[in-house]
Amino acid sequence: MESLTARAMRKSIPLSMHVDLTWRCNERCIHCYLDHDRPDALSLADLRDLLDQMAEAGTFFLTLSGGEIFLRRDLFDIIEHARRRGFDVRLKTNAVLIGEHEARRIAELGVRQVQISVYSHLPEIHDAITKVPGSLNKTLRAIGLLREHRIRVAIACVLMKANFAAYEGVQELARACGAEFTVDPTITPHLSGDRSILGLNIGREQLHQVFHDSSLVGDDDRFNAPPDPAAGSMDDILDGTPCSAGHSSGYISPAGDFYPCVQFPLACGNIRQQRFLDIWRHSAGFQEVRGIQGRDLPVCSSCSHLGTCSRCPGLAYMEGSMYGPSSADCEKSFVRTGVVSEGMRRRASMTDLVQIQVP
Repeated sequence: MESLTARAMRKSIPLSMHVDLTWRCNERCIHCYLDHDRPDALSLADLRDLLDQMAEAGTFFLTLSGGEIFLRRDLFDIIEHARRRGFDVRLKTNAVLIGEHEARRIAELGVRQVQISVYSHLPEIHDAITKVPGSLNKTLRAIGLLREHRIRVAIACVLMKANFAAYEGVQELARACGAEFTVDPTITPHLSGDRSILGLNIGREQLHQVFHDSSLVGDDDRFNAPPDPAAGSMDDILDGTPCSAGHSSGYISPAGDFYPCVQFPLACGNIRQQRFLDIWRHSAGFQEVRGIQGRDLPVCSSCSHLGTCSRCPGLAYMEGSMYGPSSADCEKSFVRTGVVSEGMRRRASMTDLVQIQVP
């Protein structure tokens, strides 16, 4: 996969695409960054044409997401066309609307994976986050049906203050039903620019616990090792590409807007007005994103974490500049290694730095 992705990045092939079919949703999760009132603009015909264009452009991995994708009555028509064009399809859903018929159809169509959001093994916590009473029981029932049909399931748990104490319970739940398990300790700002939901983020002590949990990160000594200047050529790091977004992957919204990533709301064109490949190859936005190397980042280029940081250019963009640091990723690098990042150093006074401590 690393070799395939690297080759796609060198050739600017849109190997992996994420398409949101709708932003409508039957849940109202407290951390959601989408505008649920925005109507769908892409019809079934639009989406079939888009899938045809993507296949011709070299796309192979396709994630269909939302909102809640099962609110679209034509969902299986979309999946069927995608499979006919040879896409490796993954679905993201809360699974509340999945019954026996839906589970069987997903299996028949050969969907590779269904990723399902579960915020706690306790209904009072999960349902408080989704704001839908009974949602956990419906989701768990759907997971059982999918597993009965031997469908690969991944349970995804976004960590926030409200559910942090429950993640081990969700992990055990995934283990018991034969599902994969992932956690995400980062809250994304609302696409409108509202950053108030960032107050849901877990604190430094909790993040430290996650990064030192070997059941989540594997070899935590290696995962949390401080940056090693001798580990590789600094020139290679500075000449490297900070992220695959816009290089080998992209995102299309329900309105047809084409972005480098779902977390990178830089509008590069609209597929209802231009051909997919024309936007991908020629839009000023994509060309700028592809032109960025590590050495072009005014702050990060001088940071010891540059070669190992999970810096998200989309989060940096929402903070003010795609060339800047992402404060969430600066925090992760610091908590992992105990080494203050250049972004943190420039934001803080020396007095503040003395007070910065890893738990």
